[in-house]
Amino acid sequence: MKITWCFVDSWRGRKMAARWSSENVVVEFRDAQATAMSVDCLGSHAVLSGRRFLYMVNLEAPSEAPRKIGRHSKWDVGTVQWNPHRSEAHVFAASSNQRVDLYLWRDGCGEAHTSLQGHTRVISDLDWSWFDPELLVTSSVDTYIYIWDTRDTRKPTVALSAVAGAAQVKWNRRNQHLLASSHDGDVRIWDKRKPNTAVEYVAAHLSKIHGLDWHPDNEFIFATSSQDNSVRFWDYRQPRKYLNILSCQVPVWKARYTPFSNGLVTVMVPQLRRENSLLLWSTLDLNSPVHAFVGHDDVVLEFQWRPQKQGSKDSQLVTWSRDQTLRIWRVDPQLQKLCVSDMVEELLEGMTLTLESEKSLTSQEPEDQQGVGPAADILQDKDAGRQDSGSGLAQTLQQEFSLVNLQIRNVNVEMDAMNRSCVVSAHFGSHQVHLVVKFPVQYPNNAAPSFQFVSPTTIPSAMKIKIQKILTDTSLQKVKRNQNCLEPCVRQLVSCLESDMTQEDSPASGPFVLSNPVTPSLQAFPRVTSTYGSYQDANIPFPRTSGARFCGTGCLVYFTRPITMHRSVPPTEPTPRKLLIHCQVETRTLSWFLAIRTKTSRKLERYNSEMT
Repeated sequence: MKITWCFVDSWRGRKMAARWSSENVVVEFRDAQATAMSVDCLGSHAVLSGRRFLYMVNLEAPSEAPRKIGRHSKWDVGTVQWNPHRSEAHVFAASSNQRVDLYLWRDGCGEAHTSLQGHTRVISDLDWSWFDPELLVTSSVDTYIYIWDTRDTRKPTVALSAVAGAAQVKWNRRNQHLLASSHDGDVRIWDKRKPNTAVEYVAAHLSKIHGLDWHPDNEFIFATSSQDNSVRFWDYRQPRKYLNILSCQVPVWKARYTPFSNGLVTVMVPQLRRENSLLLWSTLDLNSPVHAFVGHDDVVLEFQWRPQKQGSKDSQLVTWSRDQTLRIWRVDPQLQKLCVSDMVEELLEGMTLTLESEKSLTSQEPEDQQGVGPAADILQDKDAGRQDSGSGLAQTLQQEFSLVNLQIRNVNVEMDAMNRSCVVSAHFGSHQVHLVVKFPVQYPNNAAPSFQFVSPTTIPSAMKIKIQKILTDTSLQKVKRNQNCLEPCVRQLVSCLESDMTQEDSPASGPFVLSNPVTPSLQAFPRVTSTYGSYQDANIPFPRTSGARFCGTGCLVYFTRPITMHRSVPPTEPTPRKLLIHCQVETRTLSWFLAIRTKTSRKLERYNSEMT
């Protein structure tokens, strides 16, 4: 096990002073080979599920060696989840093939308590009820969804039957009777009091649904993430039309709401890449993510939120990846604030003006009677934010510099918060660009920065004027809403250079390639082009080129690929569709031949028996 504490500079990916960067705890478990992870409701432990052991990680002291609970099963753990109730915080469930095992963890020791057995096929998901600590729901490929009462484990208390197997099942967080299940691209809403049929059907996607999550505050709204490169938001009372959509260029593996308001975390899966992208979004503005969690070197298998300590406004995101590292990400209030909409900000401003006018009318009242109520608390918080050490506005610029994420090859951004400026340097073929951005004192409160090209910039003057106008317009649109504009402006600069200079003297792809695919901009993910085959072919497995089967006479018939036939595409390429069709035809021909031969053999045997 290896543990490192580091402070990551989010726009250059190198170590820096801890003052303006996000805290990131990295714990490495090379021997775990865990496929699932869960964090308990107290935020004290995380369980990692391997084939031989369950590893208990103390999140209060992650440097300690993890405790182990032995497993005696040849099957991997499909999913694991702690009981969300504090009274049962020592209980967690882990599914393995057709069985669910309940474990107890007390005083640093754990053991298997009991098992739930009822499904006839592999269990795909499980979920504890948010209202009753004894209720657990499981879904399976066998088309059944079972609700269990852990006080009587002999059989499920409720059985819900669907035509197709359910990939996921989730309890509603606001209604104790409702739960949702996903079946390929559809979602079914169930009421456990009416188990005969689903109360509502939602045709959510045309492709398989990978993620399903209920809204934490609204019992009617849920989000689905799918293979069709989108996250959709639904009100099941209006099942024919989604409320909103997050369109991506890559499949979305998971999408879950955050414990703070209007936030959503997604795991995206770029095609032809191993790396995943873990992004934070505001559900009120889905045009671009507000933050990217950069660090994992491989697929993010699971992420969960660690409950906040009493009195702390920070949230912590715990992630487990196939690179065998567990990371704890600190999400401070400034980052959470990015998920708040402009309407909320305008409402706060309106409340501020109202309070100020009321204060002017009641200036003769005693001081201890003023500033009472929740609106006054909001005003005090905003005033405290403005009166931070030194200049509150300078603090805002430094926070923007700490949160910006620009990892683009051949582009370098040097930031100087003291002088309120930054220099953007880019190289494109034989051309160089050096752009100085200066931020006024009032920025970003309706005050846009200035943009000036300096030597040794080599692009033509006409292009300079065009880019300056685009950057000015972009910055004005942002600062009119009191939003930061550095990162959007830099990406606009890169986009303009790539589109203009490509036509002049550079190849179509250009050198502006992401050095790390996990970035906050969806445009950073390249589309799958014809070079790699069609998008549909990327999901087709390579056809069977050999096989064997016994025929009716007891002879073994086999087929194989000719020795002279070699695979003409590299292993990373999708399956050639024509080869797939060819092999399917050969396989069908072989099956037809075997069927005919079997029938003929039986007729001959029947004829011989009759003759004798």
